[in-house]
Formats: sequence, C-alpha cells, structure tokens
Amino acid sequence: MQVLERLSALAWGWPTVGLFLLTGTYYTLRSGCFPLFGLREWWGATVGRAARRTEGGGGLSAMQTISTALAATLGTGSIAGVATALTFGGPGAVFWMWVSALLGMMTGWAEKALSISLRRRTADGWAGGPMLWLELAGLPALGKLFALAVVLSSFGMGNLVQANSMAQSMESAFGVPPLVTGLTAAAVTGLALAGGVRRLGWLCERLVPVMALGYLAAGLWVIAAHLPALPGALAAILSGALGPEAVSGGLGAAALQYGLARGVATNEAGLGSTPLVHCAAANTDARAEGMWGIFEVFCSTLLVCTVTALAILTSGACRLGETALTGAQLTAAAFSTVLGDWGGPFVALCLALFGFTTLLGWSWYGRCGLAWLAGGRGEGAYRAAFLAAVCAGSCLALRPVWLLADCFNALMAWPSLTALLLWSGRALEILRGVDRTGAAGHTGGEVMSHEQKERAARRERAGYPGRSPPESRAAPVRKV
Repeated sequence: MQVLERLSALAWGWPTVGLFLLTGTYYTLRSGCFPLFGLREWWGATVGRAARRTEGGGGLSAMQTISTALAATLGTGSIAGVATALTFGGPGAVFWMWVSALLGMMTGWAEKALSISLRRRTADGWAGGPMLWLELAGLPALGKLFALAVVLSSFGMGNLVQANSMAQSMESAFGVPPLVTGLTAAAVTGLALAGGVRRLGWLCERLVPVMALGYLAAGLWVIAAHLPALPGALAAILSGALGPEAVSGGLGAAALQYGLARGVATNEAGLGSTPLVHCAAANTDARAEGMWGIFEVFCSTLLVCTVTALAILTSGACRLGETALTGAQLTAAAFSTVLGDWGGPFVALCLALFGFTTLLGWSWYGRCGLAWLAGGRGEGAYRAAFLAAVCAGSCLALRPVWLLADCFNALMAWPSLTALLLWSGRALEILRGVDRTGAAGHTGGEVMSHEQKERAARRERAGYPGRSPPESRAAPVRKV
C-alpha cells in the first residue's frame, strides 16, 4: 500500500499536474476562452443539432441523442470516483475537479478534432490517436510508450476500478459476494467481446440512457431535499481548496491530487483514450467533431460529478474523519437519505450498467494499443487476461485499485499531452476554420507521410495530378 501511495503521489505530483494545467490553459487562452464565449456555437452543434432531424427524416430527437451522450460519459468514476475523492481529499477535491473540467474542455475539443484531422486508413478502417500523432511528429518511441500505457490503463481504470465498484455496490445493496459479481461480470463481458449476447447489447443500449437520466434526476432530488445545507457544502468545497488550512496544511495538497486525478478519470480529457474511438467516426468535419469533446467534459464532470458531490455533502453522508464508508457505498448512503431502502439498489444497478459498458469500451482501447505494439498478435491472450482481471478486481480493496489506476492514467497522460502541444498549431487552425482536417483539399482525409506530401507537391508543380512526376534519376537499364 505504501509503495502504491508513493507511486501515485509521484505520478500525480507537480510535473503531471503542471502539464495538465499548462495544456488546458494554453488551449483555453489561445482559443479565446472558446468554451465560454463560444457556448452558443458548441451547444448548438451538439444539443441543438440533436434537436434537428436529418434530411431523410430518420434523425434522433434531442432527448435520444442527449441521453446517449450522457450514457457514454457517465461511468463509475462519476459515482464511486467522486466519493473516493471526497473521502481521501476532502470537499476541496471537488473544486479541483471543476478546474480540471474547465481547462479540460478545450483539451477534449483538441483531442476529438485531431482524431479526425490526423488519422490513417487501414485494412480494418481508420487508425489514429496519440500514438499516430507522435509518430507523425517524429517520436515513434513515445507513441509506443503511449500504446503500452493504454494497455495497462485498460486493466486499471477500465477494468479493476469498474469491477471493484460494481462488486462493492452489489455486496452492500444485495449481499452478493464480490467473487460472484466478478465471475458474472467476467462471463457476460467475455460473451460480449466474443460477439455474442446481441440481445443484451440491444437491451443495455436502451436501458443505460434511461438509467443515466434517472441517476441525474435522483441526485437532484437528494440535493433539493437538503437544500438548506447547500450553501454550507459550497463553502466547504471552496475552503477545502483555497482556505488557510488547505494552503498551509497537507489537506490542500491531497485535495489537489485527488481532485485532478478523479476529474481526469471521469472526463478523460488529455488522456488520449477517446480519440481511439473518435478517429473511426463517419463524421469528416474535424471542427464539428471537437464540439462533442466540450460537451462530454461538461456532462461528465461539471454536471454529473457535481450532482454526486453535492448529494453526498448536503445529505451529511460524508463527514471527513467520521465515516468508514467510501466509494459506491458512500454514494448509496447519500441517496438512501431520500430514496430510503431503494437508495443502495438504485446506485448498485447504475454502477452495474455503467461499469459493464465501460468494460467494453476500455477493452477496445486496450486492443487498439496492443495492435499498435504487436500488429494484431496476442489478442486472445489479452482477452483472457482482461477477463481474469475482472474477477481479481472484484475482490481487491478499494484504495489500492484506485491508486494503481491513477498511476496508469498518468503514464498515458504524459505522451498524450505532449502530442497535443506538438500539434496545437494544427488544432487551433481547425478551430479558426483555416484547416478543418489537415488533408489537402478535402475533409476528413487520410494523413500523408512527409514523403507522400513531397510527391503530391511535385505532382502539382509538374502538372501531373493523377500520377507521380518523372523522377530526376535515370531510368533503370532493362536487361535483354
């Protein structure tokens, strides 16, 4: 435990915190504080666009699209992760979660925009993400380090944390032994990864959005029921982060560490994980794709995490040093103050659904990293190890699981943030409308290597639009 605590403190020390703040601040200022002053545009490009039907008349309604977006961003980190941050970092951790979200909005935008602008067509579709960005920047070794970190994080935040939170909540609410939860989750995940249980995927696709909105509604109900305690909760958040005791004592450092770590874990802005999915999007407008990055950070942290934190603080379920509850159990205790005996089962069901979908998503991230490192080899061994980790995570203690996940997340963050800074010029050009994709002459085009760009330029200068120009070297002698 002490080793993990030291590693986590080192991983989320001032260098990592400073890099996150630097990247987010740089993009926010260079964009002219776009998330604030461009609110009307990004809100219209996401929520407003969802309200309009497509030309074919088969578009989704606003409620359907917003529900789907909430289901994609709402996970166990927004439920159990916030409670963990409050337990070990105090109320001040919520303030630093807000900071990470406000600065992470433009970081998330840049990730999604670059995922469309910088991608490469493969036999299976599109490939992209920070490993490709770093390779194109002349840093292939750093790209491989990121790919390795993705594989490790798929076992940390994407596996052990999900299984642990699900097992804790199911044991607390229904008395199910953790190992039983782990075995069940591993079996269902294994079937889904193998391409089976299509009916289950169909059911989850429809249940999760409803559960996401239900969770938000229940959380707001808890806050409304304890509305007189809201000013005190907000004061505790500010004093825990900026008060004299926080500045002079160790509690402020703990609030900063856990707040930023949990904030990044919930919205994933800067980690480089979400571009692995967005690069395969059918959308070819990089600027429009980036708007969903802002919306996802807003929903996952500023909305959902804030509701969870205020529900816990206003309900009195969390008093630093006075409770043995943490994680999902603490969130369930807060909801039980209004929902009664239904509070625990409700949170447990939410975590089961969100945890299952997160397991599937992160297994895809891990396979992307493995494919970059091994070229498609070892996928069967990875799946077996991933499912075994689900069982192991359900039986482990809470704090070591989160500490290990924090270490892996930091290992992902360094290469990813480096890539975002290296390609910041291109990203800001996309935002200004100068370059929407980076591929010359068309939207969403394939990234060309330096040699390919030189050949294309020579074709244009020589007037050979359809084929390569004649080479300067002499033609090879044909042997008779």
